[in-house]
Amino acid sequence: MDLSNFTTHQNLEAAFGGESMANRKYLFFADVARKLGFADLAKLFRETAEQETQHAFAHFVLLHPELVVEDPTALTEEQKREIMSRCLSLAVEGETYEYTTMYPEFAAAAQKDRDNPATEEFLKQAKESADHANIFREAAHRFGLLKFVENYHADRYAEALEVLNGGNAAPKAAGDDAKTRKWICKVCSVIYDPIAGDPDSGIAPGTPFEEIPDDWHCPICGASKKSFTPLEEKIAA
Repeated sequence: MDLSNFTTHQNLEAAFGGESMANRKYLFFADVARKLGFADLAKLFRETAEQETQHAFAHFVLLHPELVVEDPTALTEEQKREIMSRCLSLAVEGETYEYTTMYPEFAAAAQKDRDNPATEEFLKQAKESADHANIFREAAHRFGLLKFVENYHADRYAEALEVLNGGNAAPKAAGDDAKTRKWICKVCSVIYDPIAGDPDSGIAPGTPFEEIPDDWHCPICGASKKSFTPLEEKIAA
């Protein structure tokens, strides 16, 4: 779809929102019908809700064609990660908007209207949206870390293949400068780069590994700091 067509883009977003809302509304009706003993009506609402979901998916595909997966087996691991990274980015974006803008504005309006139940609900949802955003942000961060892990594994396999074919392993050495020396987790191979630090864990960029608190854990597998060893990197020719 040509997203330069602003009106159509807005209409698709509105249609996606409407179908999504219909899905949740009908599921709510189904729950009400079930509690009141109307099993046939509950089934009808659930079936219709699923149909509305499919309608919403059709709209979302046009909004985000980059997320369409037709043949997973034809995708590389990097392409799969790119798609999931995009999903996480959109999730973070949505939840961040909810807790920084939407719910605070709704809560302020409810307070102005002296609607205390609505105010409490909006503030509660703002807190939950913030929690969700942090969870998605952490997941996105982990995806970024795993990219370097996979690169490290690929390099090791490539080197093993070189040796298997009669070549020589490239000489390696751990960095001499503690400020730039990288460390690798023996459990999951995640690499700590002091230049980047680990902001999500409160470790500022530029923090040497030796200065990290002893209670710090691997952001991927949770292994202790003691599980890390200096990373031996290839010596530049």
